[in-house]
Amino acid sequence: MGRDPAVAALPLFDALSAASRSELLQNSVLHSVAAGTVLFEQGATPTFQHIVVSGSAHLFGRSTGGREVLIEVVERSDLVIPAAVMTGAPYLMQARVPAPSRFLLIHAPTFRAAVLREPALAQAVIGSLAGQFRRLVRQIKNLKLRTSTERVGCYILALSLRQGTPDRAVLPFEKNLIASELGITRESFSRALSILQKQGIAVRGEMIMIRDPARLAAACGPDPLIDGPEEAMAATSRGAATRSRRRGRANG
Repeated sequence: MGRDPAVAALPLFDALSAASRSELLQNSVLHSVAAGTVLFEQGATPTFQHIVVSGSAHLFGRSTGGREVLIEVVERSDLVIPAAVMTGAPYLMQARVPAPSRFLLIHAPTFRAAVLREPALAQAVIGSLAGQFRRLVRQIKNLKLRTSTERVGCYILALSLRQGTPDRAVLPFEKNLIASELGITRESFSRALSILQKQGIAVRGEMIMIRDPARLAAACGPDPLIDGPEEAMAATSRGAATRSRRRGRANG
């Protein structure tokens, strides 16, 4: 398994000694799973540290009444909820696989021991925890500082930048999942898309055409400290602000 190119390319192993890498791999398994597979349930105690080798995992939170929302998407090379693994505390979310994926499962006690022993591995885990913390803070700011329509508009702009297509964005999964990630209902998501058609978008099924990116940005207020990636969103935000000031001077 250690010879698998995808496993060998995991950043987690970059700075580890050959002995430590070998020990971790001897206490791990490369697991291929089908779409819809539940990796673990909310409330379960971690037995493995899951690492995404290919594909992704959706993390869901569920209320006592059975309501479920998408909290986060964990993608290739990242650790799945390392905070629970490192503390041995119950998972606060369920992990479910949206499409065929592969995961490296490292036995949790072995992983914790290696983190204590290997500064390079500890640094990698801290980096993963920091990235996940920043994503969750951005999500909280998005939920508390914006209207539902602003959230949808900024989601579309950020998605188009990630996909490298500034004139369009393809929704990556079902609209009800996107809506739950944005803290709104499916109906509110559709209503926001309808409102945003007056701000320069056109909806073609799963494809969102962005006919006027500047107008959409001016209406929704993209923020590099919420939407990321910082550099691209900062440029979009600056451009929208400049155009807004120009319009103000023209009207004055």
